[in-house]
Amino acid sequence: MTILFFARLFWPHGGGVETHVLEVGKRLIGKGYKVVVVTELLAKTKEKENIGGIEIFRIPVGKDNWFKKFRIWKWFWQNRKLIQQADIAHAHDVFFWYLPFRFLYLNKPIYTTFHGYETKFPPAKKAIFVRRLSEKLSWGNICVGDYIKKWYKTKPNYITYGGVNVHLGGVMVSQAQQPATIRGEDQKLNILFIGRLEEDIGISLYLQAIRKMKKTRNVDVIFLGDGSFRHEAEKLGRVTTFQEKFVVQADVVFASSYLSMLSAMAAKKPVVAVYTNSLKKDYLTMTPFAKFITIVDSLDKIVDTVKNLEKTNQMVDQAYDWVKGQTWEKIVNLYIKLWKMN
Repeated sequence: MTILFFARLFWPHGGGVETHVLEVGKRLIGKGYKVVVVTELLAKTKEKENIGGIEIFRIPVGKDNWFKKFRIWKWFWQNRKLIQQADIAHAHDVFFWYLPFRFLYLNKPIYTTFHGYETKFPPAKKAIFVRRLSEKLSWGNICVGDYIKKWYKTKPNYITYGGVNVHLGGVMVSQAQQPATIRGEDQKLNILFIGRLEEDIGISLYLQAIRKMKKTRNVDVIFLGDGSFRHEAEKLGRVTTFQEKFVVQADVVFASSYLSMLSAMAAKKPVVAVYTNSLKKDYLTMTPFAKFITIVDSLDKIVDTVKNLEKTNQMVDQAYDWVKGQTWEKIVNLYIKLWKMN
């Protein structure tokens, strides 16, 4: 059976959706499926390649303007054999890529995974409309997060929060470091931030809290991500790309996405997550692991949590017990279950 995935960005570009599609794709291949991914062509990537058995086709979309969608649709028309040869098409957020072909291939099963939210708050009416249209024209959908149902009026067939790998930083998760112990003010504190360096995820609050902590103690910070606040982040620590070893080495993780939170939980690390609006608050609180992480809305609360990490030990243990069951194999089985509905 051939699965055709659509995703705006994919490996080697880093990010939650990219990781999700890659991990699911690898495991589908292990189960005997053929997996094809169509994504955008980025600098230093090839238009066509095969990674671990996943066939990747990259669209030269050109400038990000009004004509972009027509260039994408033209590419799909020229490469419509990919659709014809697929048993199932599955869009990751970008259902509009497939929109004209939904009516050309009425009997072709098409599904959608809704991964996140737009960076603007509140969500624009257009964004909500696109979500609703994508849902109506799909045979079924998966929502990454229960908040999507509330904010975008989506009716999910299944809800997920992503998965974690069995190994973290070269060690089994069961061998991950022990929960935080009491640290004196004179001891170095290793903080790891994972996420986009953008205002919508609360980067300003994180940066302000780090500045305040650096005034009174030895703090080492690694930022795993990029964005418009990169220059400010570089003044306070090292900015680099994701590597699992950094999670294992951290004393506390500042996380903005579900996957980064799950990775921290699997490594038995305290998680601090910030919200600056009601959507992000729901993103964090409407989860099965909300009680296992520290959810805050001010720099003082961030500082206070880090100052008293030993108080998070019970939460860390509970988080670890929960996250052990959130495997990528479980996510793959969810996809297969969705596809077998019809």
